[in-house]
Amino acid sequence: MTLSKRSLISAAMAGCLGMSLATPTWAADVTLNMAVPDWPPTRIMKKLFDEQYKAKSGNNVKLEVDFIPWPDYYTRLNASLTSGEQKYNMAVSDSQWLGAFIEGGYYRKLNDLIDADPELKATLDGMHQAPLQAYGTYPYKSDNIYGFPQMPDILVTYARTDVLCHADEQAAFKAKYGAKLPCSAEELDGMDWDMFGKIGEFFQRKKGDMLAGKAADDDFYGIAYQAGKGYDFSSMQVNGFIWQHGAGIWDETDIPNGQAEGVVNSPTAVKALDHYLSLLKYMPPVVKTGSMDIFKTDELFREGKLALNIEWIGFAESAINPDTSKVAGKIAFASMPGLKKADGKIDRTSNIGGQPFVIMTWTDDAKIKEAVDFVKWWLSADIQHQFAAAGGQSAIKSVYNDPKYTTYRPWNRTWAAGLEWQQDVWHVPQFFELLVQQQEQFDLAITGKQDAKATMDAIAKFQQQLLEDAGLIE
Repeated sequence: MTLSKRSLISAAMAGCLGMSLATPTWAADVTLNMAVPDWPPTRIMKKLFDEQYKAKSGNNVKLEVDFIPWPDYYTRLNASLTSGEQKYNMAVSDSQWLGAFIEGGYYRKLNDLIDADPELKATLDGMHQAPLQAYGTYPYKSDNIYGFPQMPDILVTYARTDVLCHADEQAAFKAKYGAKLPCSAEELDGMDWDMFGKIGEFFQRKKGDMLAGKAADDDFYGIAYQAGKGYDFSSMQVNGFIWQHGAGIWDETDIPNGQAEGVVNSPTAVKALDHYLSLLKYMPPVVKTGSMDIFKTDELFREGKLALNIEWIGFAESAINPDTSKVAGKIAFASMPGLKKADGKIDRTSNIGGQPFVIMTWTDDAKIKEAVDFVKWWLSADIQHQFAAAGGQSAIKSVYNDPKYTTYRPWNRTWAAGLEWQQDVWHVPQFFELLVQQQEQFDLAITGKQDAKATMDAIAKFQQQLLEDAGLIE
C-alpha cells in the first residue's frame, strides 16, 4: 500500500471515529404556559412571538397563552395557583398581587437570575424606576425583584377634537367662562381639574340640543373617569386625587410604623375625595350606579357620548380604530389633568397601571432558562419598538426617548412626561381585603349614600384593624 493511500484510509477512519464519539445535539420541544389578561397588549405580544421568536437555545419553544377576561382574571389565576394544579409557568400579573402570591409561594424571586445575566441586568438598569419598582419589587421599593415589565401603562386624556375645536363651542365657552376651551393636544396638556370640571359642565347636552354645529343624536356629556365598584376601578383614580392634594394612602414602605387612622382619613384626604366626587355630576348617569369602570368609560367614549375621558393607554388602540370607534380620526391624546398648586404648577401624581411578567416557583430549570430568554427578547430594543408601533408601551428609556417613538401612536407624546408622576398602591398580601372594603366604601360615596368623611373614616378604621392584626402596624 502506498503512503498516500495509507494516509487517506487513516484519515477516513479517524473521521468515522470522531463522528461516533461526538454527542448529537437535538432541539427539544419546550412549551411555556402563560396566563394573561385578554386585551390588546397581550394579544400583540402573542402575535409578535408567533411571527418572530426563535429561541437562542435552538430549542423549539412554544408559548401557550391562556387569555382570561379582565373582570375574571384575578379570581381565575388565584384559583389555579391555590389549587396546586401548577398549570402555568408564567403569568402577566397585576402589581397589587405580588405580595399575596409571593407569600403564598407561587411567584419566584428573580434576583439570582438577574445577577447571573449581565445582559438582563443592563436591560433592567436601563428602565424607568417607577414601572420597575411597581411591577417588580416586594416589599415595594425594596431590592427584591419578582417581575419584569410586560406592559407599562398610565392614565391619559382622550379628547374629541371635532367637538372641542368647533368654532361655535369655542365662542360659547369663552363667553361663559372667560377662558379658551382647550382644543389641541398641547392645550389639553395644560388642563387642570378646574378646567376639566368646566368642560364637564359646559358639555351637558340632551338629545336634539346643538352640539358642534348640529343637533345631538343622543345625550352627550363632558367628562368621565373611573368610578366603578368592581376590582380597583375607583381606587386607581381616587388615589391620584389623594396624592395630588398632599394626603396619603397607608404607606407600606413604613412598616410597622406607618398608620392608617389619622392618615387615610386625614382632613386633606377627605377634601381630596370630596374633590373627586364633585366632578361626578358632569358624567353620564350610569356613574350613579357604581358601574362606571374602565370598560364603560371606554365604551361611552368610542360611542361618541363624551368630550373627554381619562383612560389607560392600553385601551387607546380601539378608540382610533374605525371598526370599533365612532370617533376614530377625531381624537387628541394629552396628559391627565392634575391639581394646580399655589406656584401655578400642575401636580399629576397618579396610580400607575400596567403589569409584569412573573415566573412560577415550580417551573423547572430548563423552562426558566427559556422564560428568561423570552423576557430578554421581549425587552430588547427592536421588539419594544415593534410593540410600541403596534400600540403598546415601553419602560426602556433608550426606546421611549428615541424621537421615532412619538411617531408610532398619537398618545406616545404623553408617555415620557407621564412616567415621572407614577406611583403604586399596596403590594402586601392583604391587598385584596384592603381593596374590596375600600371599593365598597367608595361606591357608597359615589352613589350618594355616604359623604366623604364617613367614607374615609370607615376605610381608615378597617385598614388599621386589619393591618394591626397582620402585624404590619404596631
